[in-house]
Amino acid sequence: MEILGLSLLMVGVFVGFGLLIGTLFGFFGMGGSFLVTPALLVLGYPSTVAVGSGLAFVFGTSVIGALRHRDHGQVDYKLAAIMTAAMTAGIELGKSVVFFLEATGMADLVINVSYVGLLALVGLFTLRDAWTNETDDESGASLDLAERVQEIEIPPMVTFRGDVRVSGVIVAAIGLVIGVLSGFLGVGGGFLLMPAMMYGLGIPAAIAVGTDILQITISGAFGAFTYAQSGAVALPVVAFLLVGSAFGARIGAGATNLVDEDEIKGYFAAMLLAGSLAVATNKLGTVYGIAALNTVSTVLIFGAALLVSGAVVLAAVCRLRNDSSGTWCRLTTS
Repeated sequence: MEILGLSLLMVGVFVGFGLLIGTLFGFFGMGGSFLVTPALLVLGYPSTVAVGSGLAFVFGTSVIGALRHRDHGQVDYKLAAIMTAAMTAGIELGKSVVFFLEATGMADLVINVSYVGLLALVGLFTLRDAWTNETDDESGASLDLAERVQEIEIPPMVTFRGDVRVSGVIVAAIGLVIGVLSGFLGVGGGFLLMPAMMYGLGIPAAIAVGTDILQITISGAFGAFTYAQSGAVALPVVAFLLVGSAFGARIGAGATNLVDEDEIKGYFAAMLLAGSLAVATNKLGTVYGIAALNTVSTVLIFGAALLVSGAVVLAAVCRLRNDSSGTWCRLTTS
């Protein structure tokens, strides 16, 4: 039996995966396409379809999360407007690169390699931050970058929520670069944009998450529309992913009021690294015809999402119960 051209097994896989990603999205403010796109690549979808579907998923799931974070007062509309304008231009540039590479037959290789490198880089940076954040001296050092950026006086200077004053030119430049990567890799830019706002601009974490999600809603819509015009969006896949993420996003957004994201930052870093390893493993398995490597890549993608979303939910439950002594609660927040 099939539903919209997908077997019942695949329907269940996509709904379940959407639930996990929605939870992560609501908590970290990252649209989940950095997992959706490589997952579709691992499952054998063409690179352009994987990228386009990832952006379409970003748009659908971010609408839900944006409304939740708006209710919590965690959105800076001025920052979102600047980032959105810059990223929109960047996405168009990135999309042009993808279709040029597809015409030359190099799209799959370049996108896979780019994913491996970028996910690994951000994952290692986040993991390093999780380790060094435990000491006052080292965490203080991590704030130096934001302080130096705020000292650069390039008009116009803009003040954001949290009493953060930064050059609008720098903000726009960051948005443009992330937009190019978003259009090229099919990501909403969240897993790049949130760290950029927190570590590069000094925006408070809660505001960075909420603003990130609002921006993702707009840029994801633009990116999905441009790819849909070229028929590069798998609508049934996106629809079933959104069914699951609609519930997960509410869970994750609610958890932001209960759990300190620093407590499980290490889990998130591990998920990024797992995504990088999964894409690399899948590419090697395809090139050398080793089926076991393709299986490993699938397990890494879905297992990482399950691990981190489970950690978010468990940490929230522990906080609700005021339980920090249980084995699982200590494990989650250690």
